[in-house]
Amino acid sequence: MLKSIEGNFDNPEVHELLTKHFVELRAASPEGSAHVLDITGLKDKSIKFWSLWQDEMLMGCGALKFLEKDHGEFKSIRIHDNFRRMGNGVNVINHLISEAKKLDIKKLSIETGAGEFFKPARKLFKQCGFETCDPFAHYKKDINSVYLTKSI
Repeated sequence: MLKSIEGNFDNPEVHELLTKHFVELRAASPEGSAHVLDITGLKDKSIKFWSLWQDEMLMGCGALKFLEKDHGEFKSIRIHDNFRRMGNGVNVINHLISEAKKLDIKKLSIETGAGEFFKPARKLFKQCGFETCDPFAHYKKDINSVYLTKSI
């Protein structure tokens, strides 16, 4: 059974997963092209964050940033290493989409990297129905970024 907990940043497992996420994304992104938020950034009032648990084990996490009244951006989607390559990325994205619908979000967008390291993320989002789009919100054209969107 999948259990969702909102905003539990103080949980040591969640903190460790996010820290690993931040370190890896910053290492894989060229200077000026890393758009990952740290925990302080994820605590912003414009963002909702969830950790997802399967049988008391942390499966992953993700966040939704409110851009406009009905437009949201996914942030910090991460699957725990123990749950990778099992289809759990789709589970996290579907959970976030469900939460976005409850909040009357009609359009979701995401920025991810253009490099080889980010290829699995791009494949996952395409699999979930996201399509390439122009930069949105504060983003600018960047050869190191790919922008995706989906109406829900």
